[in-house]
Amino acid sequence: MTAHDSTLHTSPFDAVAASPPRRRRRSSSSASATKRSPSPRILLSGAPDSKGGVQNITRKVIRKLEELGGHMEIVEVNESSEEETVVENALTRGATPEPQANGNGVANGVANGDAAKEKAKEVVKKIDWEIPRKLFHSSIGFFTIYLYVSQGTPVAVVRALWGAFCIILPLDFVRFRYPQFERLYERVVGFLMRDCERDQINGVVWYILGVNFALTAYPLDVATVAILILSWADTAASTIGRAWGRLTPPLPRRTPVLRLPLAPRKSLAGFIGASVTGALIAVGFWTLIAPVRPADMSFQFDLSSTSGCVALAALALWAGIVSGVAEALDLGSMDDNLTLPIISGGCLFGFFKVLNWIMS
Repeated sequence: MTAHDSTLHTSPFDAVAASPPRRRRRSSSSASATKRSPSPRILLSGAPDSKGGVQNITRKVIRKLEELGGHMEIVEVNESSEEETVVENALTRGATPEPQANGNGVANGVANGDAAKEKAKEVVKKIDWEIPRKLFHSSIGFFTIYLYVSQGTPVAVVRALWGAFCIILPLDFVRFRYPQFERLYERVVGFLMRDCERDQINGVVWYILGVNFALTAYPLDVATVAILILSWADTAASTIGRAWGRLTPPLPRRTPVLRLPLAPRKSLAGFIGASVTGALIAVGFWTLIAPVRPADMSFQFDLSSTSGCVALAALALWAGIVSGVAEALDLGSMDDNLTLPIISGGCLFGFFKVLNWIMS
């Protein structure tokens, strides 16, 4: 056999082996021509005609590979997978794939996470205004003014409050011991209670103790203003703080000079509300209401003189500071219904002592 004949009778496998290594080796090549590895399977979706260009190109590539000696199986499927559908829709619209409802995929997780963050930013915490409680709290102030202008005696008020105290306090201990009575109790007066008071002594108990202390220890006009500060300044601080507290910084932990402890959970807006209300209470009471009972006034403000106007301005400033600080004090577990009238009344009582000493 000549060299020319040898070349003509060379097998296809020998020709492939002799060719330059620039072509891709097929995955099924082995020493034995009769044994081949499992054929790779390529899934093609039965897409609409408008999307058949990709499949046509794929078929051409497969045919070309078969011409080179490879073997592949083409399996037609009718349904596209969920991921392929998302990608096709995105390519068709030229937009980002829509997140899937089942939460699978990175795109879906990122989209859902961003949506949740945006939703969280838009959600504003619902404010509990405690309207029934605040109405009851504020009504005590109007009742106090009525008793003052109607020449009511503080002794009678103190006795009535002690009588209420002797009823309310035992009821608290009973509701702590008997769950059935507790449910009945909260059904009747629960709308006046805070959630934290359901497992603690009722705030009315501390309210009565604070008011009775003021009426017993201080002059009548000072005690009346202390009760008004408890009734109205405390309510103003709570209401204004809930409405605009998020727009102002929280209070520092201590006052600048005396280093008194303040509650950092309270806001500057609430402090200003209590201070302004306390100043208005002091000025309004000693100029309009206190003269009804001149014998019970701790100081006679002569507004026709400069000294009287200066004294009234000093009283307004002092009462405002005392109201704001007393309402914002952090005294641990002590209830502000007890501490507010005692502290504010004591500070006002000391102010009049100093004022009378200066004016004498």
